[in-house]
Amino acid sequence: MKLLVYGAGVCGSLFAARLHEAGVDVSLLARGERLASLRRHGVQLAEEDSPAVRRVPVPVVEHPADGHDLSGHDLSRYDLTCVLVRAHHVDAVLESLTGLDGDVLFLHNWAAGAEPLGAAIGHERVLLGFPPALAGGTMDGGVVRYRAANFMTSRVPMPIGEPDGRATPRLERIVREFRTAGINAKAEPRMDAWLRTHAAFEAPLGRAAYAAGGPVALADDPDAVRGMLRLMRHNLAAMPGPPVPRAFAALRSLPEGLLVALLRRFLRSPTVVRSGLSDTSPAAAAELDCLAEQIRAQAKVR
Repeated sequence: MKLLVYGAGVCGSLFAARLHEAGVDVSLLARGERLASLRRHGVQLAEEDSPAVRRVPVPVVEHPADGHDLSGHDLSRYDLTCVLVRAHHVDAVLESLTGLDGDVLFLHNWAAGAEPLGAAIGHERVLLGFPPALAGGTMDGGVVRYRAANFMTSRVPMPIGEPDGRATPRLERIVREFRTAGINAKAEPRMDAWLRTHAAFEAPLGRAAYAAGGPVALADDPDAVRGMLRLMRHNLAAMPGPPVPRAFAALRSLPEGLLVALLRRFLRSPTVVRSGLSDTSPAAAAELDCLAEQIRAQAKVR
């Protein structure tokens, strides 16, 4: 299978590097300074604060339909394009994918459903997914610094599914290819509901942490946590069906006081403190705003 990874941020770079090291025919799309850095050095990886940097020579392209990389490899056709960008960048990505062949797996925060994706590139090409919450790290210059327990080695599987929930041969093939490459993937028959549930939880959580200045500061403000929880409950109640995974139903059924206490403990946990919830960049805020707008739009449709 020939793959294109669209998005050379932390997750996209880690994803492409792991696939390349596993022997998969993969290319990484990047632009601007990131493209120049990747062409000079390859994907540079380092574990958290370690001074040791290793370089993975993933083929790089600037446009989806680029014909060849610097080594002369034909990069004009792909069996699968994996999109790993922030939600507010998806519209721009769709424009560049319209003339490209092959299936497209969208791996990112998304609460708008498959319809706008399929309307732009063809409904038959769309698959949905999400890299697990353990994915993450920071970009230090041109070096991706990641936690040792990143999503390539995580016990938390990467869910992938057809928009209509079918168990298709292409879905089985893609899951099998990722597993062979050492990526813990699984077929999720309710992928659209999974993404909506995640957004219903993630958007209030991320926006509250952003406003507070980080997860620990949010944990120290029980009133802010209570307001965040109520918005989560509102979002989940507005969904057309039950949450996926079912465990999220506890956010609607357990007593508010108990949930506030549990969420405050959760926000102080080492995994959360070192997660993307500490990201105060404008890009993080823009993605959270995009998710919140998608949730509001879906509630109006319902």
